[in-house]
Amino acid sequence: MKVGLEDILAEQLAVMFCGINPGMMAAAQGHHFAGRGNRFWRTLHLAGFTPEQVHPENDRSILQYHCGLTAVVDRPTARADQLSLKEFTAAAKDFEQKIARYAPRFVAFLGKAAYGALTGQRDIAWGLQPKTFGGAAVWILPNPSGRNLAFTLDQLVDAYHQLYLAAINEARLR
Repeated sequence: MKVGLEDILAEQLAVMFCGINPGMMAAAQGHHFAGRGNRFWRTLHLAGFTPEQVHPENDRSILQYHCGLTAVVDRPTARADQLSLKEFTAAAKDFEQKIARYAPRFVAFLGKAAYGALTGQRDIAWGLQPKTFGGAAVWILPNPSGRNLAFTLDQLVDAYHQLYLAAINEARLR
């Protein structure tokens, strides 16, 4: 039985958004990014991914916009810093296989922590990364958690919009 949240995935999505792990509220409600202060759904809409703001209870509708949702570590916590490096290491192989199986064009890590733990990198820039992961182009986005006060909503929207534009342009080239 899965402890966290069920993935919302399909093959060959434009973007697979990868949270670090489920928050306690999201896990309790059974919906991604359900915490009151989480800015994911609003950011996604304002960045252009969805024509209207999706509510967490309708999280499965993200598939119709060629996007999916997963988390690197399944275990829910109140804060991401409650996860150990051992948990990321244990999740790494299955997570990379998931990316390879579903073959999204972009895998978007929400925050640097999970990507850093999976790759061993310490100096990670925001945006498109030079290396692929599981065969997908990697994009690092700021975490939309309400606990992440380092980014305003406008800054989140701008960062996510850059990925939106890259995904649209890449789709046009296909």
